[in-house]
Amino acid sequence: MLSPRLFYTLVLWMLLPYIFLRLIWRARKQPEYLYHIGERFGFYSVSSDKPFIWLHAVSVGETRAAQSLVARLRASYPEHQILLTHTTPTGRATSEQLYGGSVLRVYLPYDFPFAVNRFLRRFKPQLGILMETEIWFNLIQACHTNSTPLLLLNARMSEKSAKGYARFARLTRDSLGKLAAIAAQTSDDAERLAGLGAQNVSVTGNLKFDIDPPAALLELGRKLRGQFGNARKVFLAASTRDGEEELLLDALKPLHMPDLLLVIVPRHPQRFAEVANLLQQRSIAFQRRSEDRAVPAGVRVVLGDSMGEMFAYYAAADLAFIGGSLLPYGGQNLIEACAVGTPVLVGPHTYNFAEATRLAVHAGAAVQVQDVGGLVESLQRLLSEPDVLTEMRRQCDGFVEFNRGATDRSLQIITAIVKSH
Repeated sequence: MLSPRLFYTLVLWMLLPYIFLRLIWRARKQPEYLYHIGERFGFYSVSSDKPFIWLHAVSVGETRAAQSLVARLRASYPEHQILLTHTTPTGRATSEQLYGGSVLRVYLPYDFPFAVNRFLRRFKPQLGILMETEIWFNLIQACHTNSTPLLLLNARMSEKSAKGYARFARLTRDSLGKLAAIAAQTSDDAERLAGLGAQNVSVTGNLKFDIDPPAALLELGRKLRGQFGNARKVFLAASTRDGEEELLLDALKPLHMPDLLLVIVPRHPQRFAEVANLLQQRSIAFQRRSEDRAVPAGVRVVLGDSMGEMFAYYAAADLAFIGGSLLPYGGQNLIEACAVGTPVLVGPHTYNFAEATRLAVHAGAAVQVQDVGGLVESLQRLLSEPDVLTEMRRQCDGFVEFNRGATDRSLQIITAIVKSH
């Protein structure tokens, strides 16, 4: 009888043609998916004379969340080279934007044994850190075999994900048991991970609370606000997902607020053109952020077609809706908005950020609505009550400050692992 991990590996091999087709399919909208394909199978050209500390951040959110940790690792281990691995081109681009040449960056290979073993032989990391919910069975086994301590950091495990992993209970339990430590965001995450067989689990909080908005982006936010119009009310729809823009535009159409400017920033850059077409089809006067000029009074919508400027968008807005929450995508990070003092509206689907959402609503920094109708109702109420909006801004500051500290707690765990190895 095949072992669960061998069966899993055979399934991966069966999916190999699909993997190539998927890369080609995604490259239609984002050609970068066809760059560095060799790295996805363990073939690399970069190297360093320094020993490696390796951190895996799948895409944009994880890469941004790692900012405070990367800074502390570089300060605490100056004799080491930080290696960042990614899965998506946008994550890799964000890494380059944030860290430049101070770190090395490559793609993490697919979870084939030959590929992950080539990765480990090439870089020989003294420590590996997986961000959030990255449980790759062959990678974990290879690290265990090579005595490479592997930490699951800023870990989250939603009920939905836990049910999925529970379907492969033996394989999941075996893999989680081979991790050096798990640092969970919340007690609920820790409980679900322990229920799946994880050991040495602690609760360290969410690294996203420790991110300080860059001064350059705050300054850009002031510039954007001037372009949007200081006298206008700016409503930001941040990190929107497929289908949400239509819901928002339909719901806002009958709204009589002539001084309202809607700023839409799609979650994925490959959707910029799609949202532009949607606005054109509806004959809505809009302007692209990339035009970098003042927005005329007759323009009702700005399309945020830029990468890496989310802090600036938040800083330029009076109120922000966090996308991925009106439809069942699980929501996005609302902490960045609160970090610059911008009150937040979120929809009902926030399972990816359940605890952060609950805390923000409890603190008075956010309002959760059940549908797009409730969103528009809250939008009208808050923008017409400046005193309430001012109080929400104050609560944003307290909400973020109270929940800081995950970086320090995570670094303590990392230091203990490094010393023991």
